[in-house]
Amino acid sequence: MLQNNQQASLYQVEPSPRDVSPHAAVARRPTTIAETGLSESLLLDLLTKHLFTDGVLTREQLANKMGITGGILQGLLDTAKKLAWIENRQTTVDGQMRYALSMAGDIHAKQAFAKNGYLGLAPVPLQQYTPICRQQSSRANPVTFEMLQQGLKALVLPEDLLYKIGPAMNSSRPVLIYGPPGTGKSYLCRHLNLALGDDVLIPYALAIGNEIIQVFDPELHHQVDLTENHNPLDLAQGHDPRWLRCHRPLRITGGELTAEMLEVRFDPYSRTYMAPLQLKANNGILLLDDLGRQRISAKQLFNRWIIPMEERRDFLGLQSGEHFEIPFELILLFSTNLDPKELVDEAFLRRLGYKIHFDALNETLYRQIWFRVCEELQLHCPEEVFQYFLREYHQRCNKPLIPCYPRDLLGIISDQMSFMKLEPEVTRSLIDSAWSIYFV
Repeated sequence: MLQNNQQASLYQVEPSPRDVSPHAAVARRPTTIAETGLSESLLLDLLTKHLFTDGVLTREQLANKMGITGGILQGLLDTAKKLAWIENRQTTVDGQMRYALSMAGDIHAKQAFAKNGYLGLAPVPLQQYTPICRQQSSRANPVTFEMLQQGLKALVLPEDLLYKIGPAMNSSRPVLIYGPPGTGKSYLCRHLNLALGDDVLIPYALAIGNEIIQVFDPELHHQVDLTENHNPLDLAQGHDPRWLRCHRPLRITGGELTAEMLEVRFDPYSRTYMAPLQLKANNGILLLDDLGRQRISAKQLFNRWIIPMEERRDFLGLQSGEHFEIPFELILLFSTNLDPKELVDEAFLRRLGYKIHFDALNETLYRQIWFRVCEELQLHCPEEVFQYFLREYHQRCNKPLIPCYPRDLLGIISDQMSFMKLEPEVTRSLIDSAWSIYFV
């Protein structure tokens, strides 16, 4: 069962015109049950589940756990009292009313858990999620060269690569990045969301009818640290608390990818639904790393995603057999070390709007990486030692200047220095030793 500690206000007033928060404009706080888009029975089930799990709760605690405002919550409490499901308990020292389940409420909560085991914030109905997801598309604010350069300033990249990657991020079509191992494909992709530079609202859960799908994943969705001090009595400030403000997600999957991970998953023991990876990655970036090495073939994967890739919408199903449509609103990246023509046929390659090749660096960029890593590891490398390294190993061994070599080789050298208590200076003998260890 899933817990949540998201803060929500207890009192409810109409939003005022002075609320200029962009997120409040995107997901306005509901003031009535009807505005939540949910049925009263679903909310009552969730309320009794929280009381069953926690025993005794105040109104403020219930509002926090359910992500609904005090006005709506009070109506639910009044209804639950009429149904004899809850009882008043002794107030807290600061005068807050405390609530607990009656025997009848306890029975109802158990029946609610038998139907589904979800426990968390009130879900967002699909019909509210879809327009907000599309409104938050990263393509609404196109990436510019300056944005990409700033977001990737920690990386050493050929400038012409930025001119290829940037337009691809503004495209609605998938991007294939390919080239030899170690050329920085995955490393670059893992930093691309920094170029987007903003945050979005992620629903804690979605409601499909009376079924609830968990969307929020704390390992993927990193909440923004909010430092504003809002007046808790002024609900004109802030967005619908069923949505969590997070950095744009970056979901990475590699060889572990299976066909099942692309569908809604149902856990029969907890009786909960979990969202597939593409739904969790909406409004962010989804990177399928090492394409061709997954437990699902590239051909199966592309067949599954033909419609999502072309129409930006996906179709999912529940255990009951009910099917529904969700937005496929993300930047989809594929990365591979293999020859793309060996993975899929020309028809599939044509659907990948951008095919970007990564290769070895020139000496100038390679040198920048080498001495930048030296600085990070607090190592001193004389110029003549670096030239020895280039001459004796890259040139004589005909090894291309691959971006991963400096960090890997200097990491081995740093380990050797620690083990043998050496001064932090790179020497020819240390390079000889590291090269012999690194390469087979």
